[in-house]
Amino acid sequence: MVEDPDERTQVPFLRGILTRTLQDAGVTFENAYAIATDIRVSLDDTASITTEDLRKKVLSYLREAKLPQAAQRYETLGITPTITVTDQEGQPTPYSGAEHQRTLETIGLDHDEARTAMIEIRKHLITRNVKEISSRHLAHLTYRYLRKSSNFGPSVAHRWLVWMDFVRSGRPLVFMIGGTAGCGKSTIATALANRLDIVRMQSTDMLREVMRTMIPKRLLPVLHTSSFTAGSALAYQDGIRQSGTSEELLIRGYRTQADLLSIAIEAAYERALRERVSLIIEGVHIHPALVENLPRRDDVVVVPIMLGILKRKQLQNRIKGRGTEVPGRRAQRYLEYFDHIWRLQSYLLSEADRANNPIIVNNDRDKVLREIMRVAIGSLATQFGSSAAKVFGKQE
Repeated sequence: MVEDPDERTQVPFLRGILTRTLQDAGVTFENAYAIATDIRVSLDDTASITTEDLRKKVLSYLREAKLPQAAQRYETLGITPTITVTDQEGQPTPYSGAEHQRTLETIGLDHDEARTAMIEIRKHLITRNVKEISSRHLAHLTYRYLRKSSNFGPSVAHRWLVWMDFVRSGRPLVFMIGGTAGCGKSTIATALANRLDIVRMQSTDMLREVMRTMIPKRLLPVLHTSSFTAGSALAYQDGIRQSGTSEELLIRGYRTQADLLSIAIEAAYERALRERVSLIIEGVHIHPALVENLPRRDDVVVVPIMLGILKRKQLQNRIKGRGTEVPGRRAQRYLEYFDHIWRLQSYLLSEADRANNPIIVNNDRDKVLREIMRVAIGSLATQFGSSAAKVFGKQE
């Protein structure tokens, strides 16, 4: 328990709160989460600690971790003037530098760029002794800063404008993330959901598992195989070997399984549209033809992404990592069929290129997230016909 002697209150130690506070001090999310976890572990045998002692403990940790600038910012967080931000529904919340920075990262800025912009805008508010500001006014202020800044300029400001217009529209955003086994679809989808506060995420592997429980293997054997071995279920039918090379059977088996999954994928998509919620669907079964055949409406934005790993050794190492990082993923079996996986990836990348679907090489998670958001905002920009005055309204 964390005790506040002045307020005479006790609250549980919350790792998430400390993580967010450390982010406000300029620590990256990964490092902030790791530090908050270490602090929690160090307090396992402590029944209670005062807010001041906890603060000293965190400061000591930051200095020992050779993060002097973060320590300095953390030390001054408590004396930063409180600024209240009022949202569109009139609900007031304290201004959060971490939240502002995260939103800036959403338009494709990296951590340092977003932090620089946030600090300058916060400094502007503090210098002018702003105590309360509407979320729309804050967004407009951010737009003006980005537009005038030599570090960013009109193109970045336009991305912000397009994104703010979309956020206020209430339209759902649907990401369709494809790629072969081991290319990082689940990791990227999870990180993207966290960045955009998307609570609904669906894996095509899970949809396949559900369908398997409903349809016995003897009726539909191709459904009960992996995507890269589905061709084996088609090699013999009624005791007769089917014609075609191993490459042709590989693709035919994959397409047959993907076509079966398209029914469930489209159902998940349609439900998201009915409920007007954003959705991320990820999986090897996200084929460009599936994306092309989805019902399109003006009130939804669909963003197809095909992830790829272009070096064989790198993809092999990622698959090997599954055996240690995610028990039960049967990494050895994936490696035994690595040539199938590699050929399937070549097919998926070729199909994505044919359909003009964006292809992103997954060498760096943060870079991939920035590229995905630039693709998404690029799609939104093709439909954008508004102006800053309309998006932000008249500001004083």
